[in-house]
Amino acid sequence: MTPAVHMVDVFGSAPLSGNPLAVVADADNLSAEEMQRLTRWFNFSETAFLLAPSHPKADYRVRIFTQDRELPFAGHPTLGSCHAWLSSHGSPKNEAEIIQECGAGLVQIQRAHGRLAFAAPPLIRSGTPTQDELAAALRLLEIEASDVLDAAWIDNGPGWLGIRLASAEQVLSLDPVRRWPVRIDIGVIGPHAEGGDAAYEVRAFFSDHLGAIVEDPVTGSLNASLAQWLFAAGLTESSYVAAQGTRLGRKGRIYLTRDDAGQVWVGGETRTHVKGELHSF
Repeated sequence: MTPAVHMVDVFGSAPLSGNPLAVVADADNLSAEEMQRLTRWFNFSETAFLLAPSHPKADYRVRIFTQDRELPFAGHPTLGSCHAWLSSHGSPKNEAEIIQECGAGLVQIQRAHGRLAFAAPPLIRSGTPTQDELAAALRLLEIEASDVLDAAWIDNGPGWLGIRLASAEQVLSLDPVRRWPVRIDIGVIGPHAEGGDAAYEVRAFFSDHLGAIVEDPVTGSLNASLAQWLFAAGLTESSYVAAQGTRLGRKGRIYLTRDDAGQVWVGGETRTHVKGELHSF
């Protein structure tokens, strides 16, 4: 079977305004090396590969690759993969939810308000960063310790260190360094003034396989862990919308909710803009 390829825009509030994702369907016969090679060729921040599930409760399995590694979990590949699977006539075992199998285990996905939303996975690392870890983040962002309201590890797979600033304007003014000698993943959040369509502004910076600092357009995993942090700290008690990608000319909108059981859900729009077949690789 020739694998199909879907180019999906995730978290965009309008067409072509979110984070692009390549999803390769029917990828069971591809090796990890081939998946990594395709990911580098597509040159998106992540590429997802759909496979038959191995867990009896799962509807499908996904492997997620960045330019240099496989991730156990990532947010926009989760929603984009689910969107591509459903648009390829995928039928969930339970109409109330879709179950994705990935390196982090089983992830619940729901359909609500015309959008997909995934259940934020538990953190694999939390707590206060060391002085050296925080100092590294400050050097990367080129800000002072006095600019930071709080900092915490909020890692649910990719490796995020969260930095909380006093305002969205401060977040948008950041101009980080261009290169970094080691792997680093920094997420920054600050509140907007009341009355807008988003409560918070978010930016995500990470080092790529060549040591360059890249800003991600819209990041589901980071927004999931930021929401868990904000809710746990009592900084927000209700659902909210986060904006991301503004400095990149994108208009990402992420919908964060917490249900009665305390589960955080991360939702957003998903749109297929290109679909084709994979040949001669």
